[in-house]
Amino acid sequence: MKLSIIMPVYNEQDTVAVVVEKVLSVALPVGIEKELVIVEDGSTDNTGKILEAYGRHSLVKIITLPENSGKSNAVITGLKSAKGNILVIQDADLEYCPSHYQVLLEPILSNSCMVVYGSRFLGSIKNMTVVNRWANRFSTATLNCLYQTSLTDLHTGMKMFKREVAEQLALKSSGFSIDTEITCRVLNLGYQIIEKPIQYKARTKKEGKKITWRSALETYGTLLACKWGSQ
Repeated sequence: MKLSIIMPVYNEQDTVAVVVEKVLSVALPVGIEKELVIVEDGSTDNTGKILEAYGRHSLVKIITLPENSGKSNAVITGLKSAKGNILVIQDADLEYCPSHYQVLLEPILSNSCMVVYGSRFLGSIKNMTVVNRWANRFSTATLNCLYQTSLTDLHTGMKMFKREVAEQLALKSSGFSIDTEITCRVLNLGYQIIEKPIQYKARTKKEGKKITWRSALETYGTLLACKWGSQ
């Protein structure tokens, strides 16, 4: 069995090598292989040059897009290229640690579910602004109201699911709304989402955080569109 780690990357020269090394060195349960699918999304800094060092690594596949197309398209591109039985999304900014893969894999490997999320709000959060914290809570509460669920972290960047689920999602998002669309599609298909606590350390805009209020409005619109069938 193989775990595919999908890593969208855009202008992450300060962190990408550290994250790649963490992914490559993380321990997985016995019998689980891994592959790292990096989608270099038209970076304009030295990210591409840094990734060249991993071009011939046996566990790494690098897909280079000619120009920036947004996180959603990068994730979709990575999912299409992944070969694993299980897939997980991993950001390249050090906010989410690969060490959590073991915990997320447990319910999937025991056949308890097909989809597992790492929840920041069940675990620990450092440095998240009050505005971002409440925006997350508000959109998650809206999701729970619309879908009659009890999730705690709609926007978590650490989502893991079996290949059978990924192949049914028919994702269409652009920008940063991919995390919202994945959740809505999963719920529309009738799958249960199990959450496991993870540790999360947010970075600041000065450190490279890219989410803005426009991104938040975009993801909220995606939530409503997916529920009411216009997307």
